[in-house]
Formats: sequence, structure tokens, C-alpha cells
Amino acid sequence: MIKKLFAEFFGTFWLVFGGCGSAIFAAGVPDIGIGLVGVALAFGLTVLTMAYAVGHISGGHFNPAVSVGLVAGGRFPAKDLIPYIVAQCIGAIIAAGCLYVILNGAGATSFTKPGDFASNFYAEAVYNGKAFSMGAAFLTEFLLTAFFLIVIMGATDRWANGKFAGIAIGLALTLIHLISIPITNTSVNPARSLSQAVFVGGLAMSQLWLFWAAPILGGVVGGLVYKFLLQKDQNEETA
Repeated sequence: MIKKLFAEFFGTFWLVFGGCGSAIFAAGVPDIGIGLVGVALAFGLTVLTMAYAVGHISGGHFNPAVSVGLVAGGRFPAKDLIPYIVAQCIGAIIAAGCLYVILNGAGATSFTKPGDFASNFYAEAVYNGKAFSMGAAFLTEFLLTAFFLIVIMGATDRWANGKFAGIAIGLALTLIHLISIPITNTSVNPARSLSQAVFVGGLAMSQLWLFWAAPILGGVVGGLVYKFLLQKDQNEETA
């Protein structure tokens, strides 16, 4: 179990450091700005690389909503849920702390606007002057997390080609970010949202509830949908 928890710690650290770090340091930099596509790809790459690095140790969740969804889908024991979530949150917060220290090296740690420090938001006009309502943000995070769980459970099913599971999951997270960065700055991961909100405070903390509730609910629904509607039953497996 200790090795599994360290794997979840390092995997979630890498997700936040790589994904949020790309948004903070490289997304809008003149001449080398990677933009929305670059940040989306960065998040996908963090999951892809860690899925192959430590996924065989812990299952490669790196996300409380994924862990909860896998419990709902019958793929993960409920007794291990809380330790996994704690390890994920600690890894995410320490990664955000490292980003904060690095950013402080440039004297830029005053967060005054929604989305600063790659934090999540709703009902705020951050990109293209569009502010999406709380309901729109909740539905977005719910649906994307539900489909993320369906992809994860399908890609890691005993009947799937497990060698490519990390690629499918990483690309799914990339697609999720391409869709939702303009809406909420993309969470689908409560630990990732918590880590940035801790350092930003204010609006990010007051809106944090949505970025726990919607992804976890979506994870549960996605896990149940795959378990009861898509997963082969015992009769099919023996046919």
C-alpha cells in the first residue's frame, strides 16, 4: 500500500506541475506561447507518461474523482479510497507549492483575477469575454468526468488492449481540456482544483465546491454506466 500511495502522490504531483505549470509559465508567453492546445496536450501528456511510469503500481488514478468512479464501477476497493485521495491531494498541493516558489522567483505571486495560477472558475468572463453560468460549468465538469471514467474503464477492461490504455486515457484528458478550458479552466480533478485554490484563495476557494461535487458525481455516474451498460457480464465472458 505504501508504494501505491507514493505512486499516486508522484503521479498527481506530475499532473499538477506539468499541466498547471504549462498554463502558468508557457501558455501566453510572447513568441513561445503554447496556447490552449499546448496546455491541453500538456495535461494529457502528464497522465500518459505517469500511467506508464507508475500505473502498474497503483492503477494510475491521480484524481479523486477517478478513484471514486472506479469504486462505483467495481474496479477499486472502497477501503483504499480515502488513503488514495489523501495521497493525491498532498501530491497536488506540494506541486502547486513548487510552482508558487518558482513563480515567486519572478516576483509575480499576486493573484487578483479569476483563472490566475491556473485556478478554476465559473461565471467569470476570462476567455473571449464569455462567462459561463454555474449550471453550465457544473454540467460541463459532470459530463466530461463521466466520459473520462468510461474511457478509463473501457481502456483498462480485461478485454481491451491494455498496452494502449495510457495513450487512450491521455488523449481523452487532452480532448477534455480542449473542450473546457474556456468554460472552467478545466478541472475534472478535485485535487488539481484544490491545489491551485489553496494558493489563490478568494474566489477560487469559494467556488471550489463545484470542482469537487461535479467531477465526483460525474465519476460515479461514469463508473456505474460502464459497469451496468457496457461491461460484459459473466455469461458473455464464457460464451
